[in-house]
Amino acid sequence: MAGHASAIQHLAVYASSSDAVEPVFREAARELGHLIGDRGYTLVYGAGSIGLMGVVARAVHERNGRVVGVIPEKLSALEITYEASDELIVTTGMRDRKAIMEARADAFVALPGGFGTLEELLEVLTLKQLDYHNKPIVILNVDGLFDGLLRQFETLFERSFTHDGHRDLYHVATTVAGVFEYLDTYTPSDRPRKVG
Repeated sequence: MAGHASAIQHLAVYASSSDAVEPVFREAARELGHLIGDRGYTLVYGAGSIGLMGVVARAVHERNGRVVGVIPEKLSALEITYEASDELIVTTGMRDRKAIMEARADAFVALPGGFGTLEELLEVLTLKQLDYHNKPIVILNVDGLFDGLLRQFETLFERSFTHDGHRDLYHVATTVAGVFEYLDTYTPSDRPRKVG
């Protein structure tokens, strides 16, 4: 399936850097990486060699895909960098890292992760809400990890802190196959968004 015809060629993946997570999450990361490679996409990610970050990058390479890693100097100095990245970009800080990943990506997928993953996800959601980009965003809700976050999103809609029209900012998938089904059929919204 290499060279899959799609407007999406560079897929940014946000994911945990913890090696302590349960096997179900590692399996999802591996499956995601394999499909990225099978489709001939390029993975754009945070260049970590550990946790789900490392799993997804190695899986992309197992299927002969391309990996672009973006990591701040401070983290690179800790020797947790995936040195096998086809392109490795070392930035001065976290803000530069996120900006490069956002610019290089055609779409965003959030695998399960901690505070850093949530921060990255919420930033690209907010940028899309404010019309800085119109790229697809998928939350991969493996084993209900994001259920609490999604309930909080619903509370924001219900209590009018977020406009109901912003429900299309993101898509929730419970399987890796569901991620690609959404990406394959994604049509950018052409209507201006109401801020708020």
